[in-house]
Amino acid sequence: MHLELIDSLTLPGDAAKPNEDSFAVSGAAACVFDGATGLGERLMPGPSDARWIAQFGARRFNAHAGEGEGSIRDWLRSAASEAETSFNALRFRPPVENYEVAYASAIMGAPDADAISFLWFGDCAALLRTVDGAFHLFGETINRKESERARVERLVKPGRPGPAAAGVRDEFLPVLRASRNYVNTAEEWLFAPDEACADHAREARAVLAPGAPLLLASDGFLALASDYDRYTPEELLDAATTRGLAVLGEELRAIEAADPDGNRFPRFKRSDDATALLLRLRA
Repeated sequence: MHLELIDSLTLPGDAAKPNEDSFAVSGAAACVFDGATGLGERLMPGPSDARWIAQFGARRFNAHAGEGEGSIRDWLRSAASEAETSFNALRFRPPVENYEVAYASAIMGAPDADAISFLWFGDCAALLRTVDGAFHLFGETINRKESERARVERLVKPGRPGPAAAGVRDEFLPVLRASRNYVNTAEEWLFAPDEACADHAREARAVLAPGAPLLLASDGFLALASDYDRYTPEELLDAATTRGLAVLGEELRAIEAADPDGNRFPRFKRSDDATALLLRLRA
């Protein structure tokens, strides 16, 4: 079995800033990496550390998948180990606190003879129907978004600009940094320049009918279901298949443009980077 790309989309959240999502596709595997927005000064060369970790992770995972040796977790472990080597060699200085490390959410899928194996970190996700017709969402995006929305609502003070308004995010940096400091220390793990992270990726395995659609996406695209209630996750898969990803991308940005400060839909950014891959399984 192999994967075939039907459609793809990647949109920056802000045209003036680097897109910190990345993806890679081959017959052997597909992945989406979403770099966690930096909360301090850059430690790596390039536009942003989040962009670096997302591009490095997707590129190296795809390279190892193409070699065809080992398992999907082996490919992930090799990518993380190489990221660790690069981070240690190229960084301007060692991180003082955990929040300075480059992290990424990710979703990865790889088919074999009769099923697809998935690994994921954070709020990227895979949407699919198994061979019996049952819908599945693999990833933490729904639970995480509900928690984030509640946190935003707690932090915003009455009478102040909405949480997505320009310049407001700086007010929340101490809270965001404190939260990021716990990443990869206990239960919450993300892709990082640390080989050990590969042991903590969540996993699932699913049997799909040949030709069945499969959607891999970052949380910025999944906001159509998780943040804005425009679709249920299952409806979003159907809409991607019937309407195409470009149309959904336009719809996503129109919703955000109508609520630029995040008053109706509480969030820390007006628009997030949004990436989606629509694939199908072929024999």
